[in-house]
Amino acid sequence: MGDHYYTNDPRSESAPETWTYELRGKQYHFTSDRGVFSKGSVDFGSRLLIESFEVPEVSGRILDVGCGYGPMGISLADASGREALLIDVNERALALSEQNAARNGVTVETRLSHAYDAVGGERFAAIVTNPPIRAGKQVVHTILREAHAHLVDGGAIYVVIQKKQGAPSAKKLLEEVFSQVETVAKEKGYFIFRAIRS
Repeated sequence: MGDHYYTNDPRSESAPETWTYELRGKQYHFTSDRGVFSKGSVDFGSRLLIESFEVPEVSGRILDVGCGYGPMGISLADASGREALLIDVNERALALSEQNAARNGVTVETRLSHAYDAVGGERFAAIVTNPPIRAGKQVVHTILREAHAHLVDGGAIYVVIQKKQGAPSAKKLLEEVFSQVETVAKEKGYFIFRAIRS
């Protein structure tokens, strides 16, 4: 049985796969691998979040929590002209993020991190996450709840989550923490929530 993607050091044998994918009108070249979320194509949820994202009017970096091989953080940094920090618990995923950023001519910073552990007191203009559902509800809700402390005033978190994987409870949690929460996209059972720190 292979490792799932929420693993610090995946032991499944490497079998990288590279493909080209258009995001926000631009072609990107990505490589993913076994032991990393979504191999062979940009997953539908991440694509929906990328296409739904609006750059906040406040200054600051973008933080991609649970970045995987990096499609969200890389494409949004590129499209917005903002610097981005990509974090993940998976060492193989971070290495792929660095390779993919370099291949696409985008500069990003990466850090090995469980939720926000490696972020310290830094605050961001935007946080994006396709949360690691397999890690369990507690981890997912920690990422959503603690986002507030890592956003500047006027900053926003964008979350993609399927209805069957807990979208209603995720939205309820966001509404308990943030004063402004809205559904900015809904398609094929996937929801994109935006919560703004006011």
